[in-house]
Amino acid sequence: MNREERYKIASNQFADLIIEGYDVISRLLTNPYYPIIDIDNKYGVIYIPVENMTSNSVEKFGYSAIPKIYGLLSTVSLEASGIIQIRNEPELNLRGQGVLIGFVDTGIDYTNPVFRRSDQTTRIVSIWDQNIDSENNYPENLYYGTEYTQAQINSALQILDPFTLVPSTDTIGHGTMLAGVAAGTPFPGSGFMGVAPDAEIAVVKLKPAKPYLREFFCIPEGVVCYQENDIMLGIKYLMDVAGRLRRPIAICLGVGTSQGEHEGESILCHYLTDIGRTVGNSIVVAAGNEANRGHHYYGEINPSGEQETVGLNVAENETGFSIELWGYAPNIEEVDLYAPDNIFVAHVPERLRQQETMEVVYNNTTIWIDNQISESGSGDQLILFRFRNPQSGVWRFDISGRGDLNLRFHLWLPMYNYISDGTFFFNSDSHTTLSEPANANNTVTVTAYNPVNQSLFYNSSRGYTKNNDLKPDVTAPGVDIMAPSIGNTFIWATGTGIAAAHTAGVAAMLLEWGIIRGNLYSMTNVTIRRMLIGGARRFPNISYPNQDWGFGILDIQRTFMFFLGIV
Repeated sequence: MNREERYKIASNQFADLIIEGYDVISRLLTNPYYPIIDIDNKYGVIYIPVENMTSNSVEKFGYSAIPKIYGLLSTVSLEASGIIQIRNEPELNLRGQGVLIGFVDTGIDYTNPVFRRSDQTTRIVSIWDQNIDSENNYPENLYYGTEYTQAQINSALQILDPFTLVPSTDTIGHGTMLAGVAAGTPFPGSGFMGVAPDAEIAVVKLKPAKPYLREFFCIPEGVVCYQENDIMLGIKYLMDVAGRLRRPIAICLGVGTSQGEHEGESILCHYLTDIGRTVGNSIVVAAGNEANRGHHYYGEINPSGEQETVGLNVAENETGFSIELWGYAPNIEEVDLYAPDNIFVAHVPERLRQQETMEVVYNNTTIWIDNQISESGSGDQLILFRFRNPQSGVWRFDISGRGDLNLRFHLWLPMYNYISDGTFFFNSDSHTTLSEPANANNTVTVTAYNPVNQSLFYNSSRGYTKNNDLKPDVTAPGVDIMAPSIGNTFIWATGTGIAAAHTAGVAAMLLEWGIIRGNLYSMTNVTIRRMLIGGARRFPNISYPNQDWGFGILDIQRTFMFFLGIV
């Protein structure tokens, strides 16, 4: 990638593909036909003419190369997590000093007083706004957007209209909310206080997904969504900032997707796992809010002549959606699809390789079907259905297959913002509903509960992963939590994104204790995850680890008692 080609990053005339592998990256870096942003020599993004992104792109490029579509995962009590108790201990009093907390989200309202010090200077070290193009002010080697420094933000705060100098805003409020919960300065008279109010903040404002990708995955108009590759580049930026400032960093991800194999094998999951092994890094991820939406189905059948019928109710005026069927190697599934008027419309056969995307047109409904017997990331079978203008009513999927093991399979619809409430599976399953990248092996995956009545948030996504790895890790406050919003206001917020922000603040406290204060210079995300699950508070009548609660409720006071015998 160079300055002359950087227009392709934001242009709607070019499509984005994510590449993984040292050999592939090395080859592409020497090929001028494929402009590439190199993330870390193992991961990269290339840009191709959008006309090459056709209906059979899954077959041409592979499912994992096509960026997934990500959405937002949120719509308090600090004592519930032992934070106030820690602050009252003179030898601890951890507030995140010397630590960065990073957010890849909707941006931040940098004018809000909760992000300022007592002298009214900002605690935000930088903002990378991917939406605002500039000739020279983009981050080094990232080639798009605009980076605003701490000095520029401080200058903006001193004038009547700060946005004339630093025009980056958060029009949605989600990023502002998460940053405030994790690291907000106490606001007099409001009762508000962030978890790590002395931490500094680094922010990435994501650019919206390109129209071609929204159309490819049948995302409704007007829905907020982002691309996997922009999230990865946002994380790279945060890592670069932390490296430049020589600070440990806790990164909070309050975005997620129901796309993918739910095993932690996506390219983004691999990238997060790599980062989490490095000293001074913590990766905290929201579990998702999909448990009771009716968007997941699990089936298991005997391949000797049996089949399972799955009913999908499609709401009136549904414009489009995708469905992913994931099997388990080595067995192979096949599907017969019937429309709501009980007319047979498609057969997805057992075959080793589907050469082209199958296109089915019935009445006004168009369905594109891709069948990958061995998807490159997981090795399992993926059947991807993409519905455009689907007929309302009950669609029927008759699923069968062959092999000498019981056939197990999962079906996932998109997350709740991307389809109507009236589109759901009959006999749905609330488990295995963790959003990606919450299934990644080396992340702290957080689900949400109500600290007032000690109940799990009704829609908190449940574990385990598709391969029964132990996720989520811990449960944190995430129901009716006070959080800052745009326009210097406060709201009551709910969702696992809130719980992840709360936990990112706790991770910053641990990084302060371990690295800044020199108690554990080798601290990585592996260490932090181990400390949090070891100190989690557990109910006596529940067996742990648990698909709903993980290893228990986040409690930093118990963490220090469990590992160090202090507090």
